[in-house]
Amino acid sequence: MPKRTDIKKILIIGSGPIIIGQACEFDYSGTQACKALWEEGFKVVLVNSNPATIMTDPETADRTYIEPITPEMLEKIIRKEKPDALLPTLGGQTGLNV
Repeated sequence: MPKRTDIKKILIIGSGPIIIGQACEFDYSGTQACKALWEEGFKVVLVNSNPATIMTDPETADRTYIEPITPEMLEKIIRKEKPDALLPTLGGQTGLNV
């Protein structure tokens, strides 16, 4: 599949605080996705409300926001960062609900 040239910056929505049976797998897969996208040359912006996750490590994304995962907060971040794409699936149910 050819790389899309119209997408340069991707906003990833994290899973937030650990909920039994939900966050651990998304934390790991989200971290790996951030690294893979970054290695492919995309700018990665991450939003996660859990500061204790490996996903918020400074080397995981170009810019990290440790903020509540709410529609209002995401609107502010989207207005500021102007991402070309959103990736909510790595945030599990939390990312999908927003």
